[in-house]
Amino acid sequence: MPDWLASPAGQYLRAWEQTYLDRAVADVFGFHALQLGFPALDALQANRMPHRWLGCDTHPEPWPLGRDVLLTNYEALPFPSASLDLLVLPHTLELSYDPHATLREVERVLVPEGRVVICGFNPNSLWGLSKSCKRGFSEVGEFIGQRRLRDWLQLLSFEVESTSFGCYRPAVKTERWLKRWDWMDEAGVRWWPILGAVYGMVAVKRVHGMRLMSPAWKKAVPRAATVVTTASNTASKGME
Repeated sequence: MPDWLASPAGQYLRAWEQTYLDRAVADVFGFHALQLGFPALDALQANRMPHRWLGCDTHPEPWPLGRDVLLTNYEALPFPSASLDLLVLPHTLELSYDPHATLREVERVLVPEGRVVICGFNPNSLWGLSKSCKRGFSEVGEFIGQRRLRDWLQLLSFEVESTSFGCYRPAVKTERWLKRWDWMDEAGVRWWPILGAVYGMVAVKRVHGMRLMSPAWKKAVPRAATVVTTASNTASKGME
């Protein structure tokens, strides 16, 4: 996948997702934020929380300079329950061995009213239907459509706050041809908005019977655990 991300289509994808993530996380407040996977993007660069980590399940190449990196199992994160204010999952579920378990673990470590931002490939798009495009990111498992992801989140008591789509041009191999199709981005937003190659989704963790009366970052939040490479999995069950 790193080779494909360096291609014109890969750079086009990264540019849209970086812009989307910067906007999605800029005004999320708290103390502790975690990006899970996909080090090609700096999903937390626009966020102002004092403690921000990049979590990877393998040693990233190249090593992301200037970022606090921890090696961890996505299904057993080394953080106490209800200790993180924000998690960002750029294609993490598609790259996870067990996306259900990863999402359960996200729910466990998020504080009530905490946010998760997820990026994924849209199976109902030109990219999703292209065999050559799928070969470019063979590490990615099954594409998880946004409707399916909404169902998973609702089972874990998340409330979807917003969904955005982007990258309407075909995944051509040259910069010249990619620019020739640039009109499709504006047309796609206007005429076929849900057919973008990628989507971004923001969801909020809701806890039944709880209502925050003051900003979450003013409450006593358990300090995130010391970075380690393994941890026992205490994720809640309930998703089939």
